[in-house]
Amino acid sequence: QVQLVESGGGLVQAGGSLRLSCAASGRTFSSSVLGWFRRAPGKVREFVAAIRWSGGSTYYVDSVKGRFTISRDNAKNTVYLQMNSLKPEDTAVYYCAAESRSTKFPLTSWNEYDYWGQGTQVTVSS
Repeated sequence: QVQLVESGGGLVQAGGSLRLSCAASGRTFSSSVLGWFRRAPGKVREFVAAIRWSGGSTYYVDSVKGRFTISRDNAKNTVYLQMNSLKPEDTAVYYCAAESRSTKFPLTSWNEYDYWGQGTQVTVSS
């Protein structure tokens, strides 16, 4: 079993930055993919970024490329999403997700992930 706990959300003005954290526990992640998704009000859950735990390969949705950076700290079993140059359209609940068995990368569909955190709200004011 895997537990994921997000933190770091909040209210920020457009152009500002936030760093989200996802602390993972319960099992090792040597063969896992960790991803970030978001759900804006009235919209479907959207893939944001993914990282392969072993090797650190990353992948981003086009709308966040150059602004968001996903990274991981193996010692802390934590994945981060550094979000810069935030826009009002980035407002959403952000979720961390993990998948521990797939050899495929990237995983961009929500139903490819087995474990989910509770979400953290990010609000960007204009």
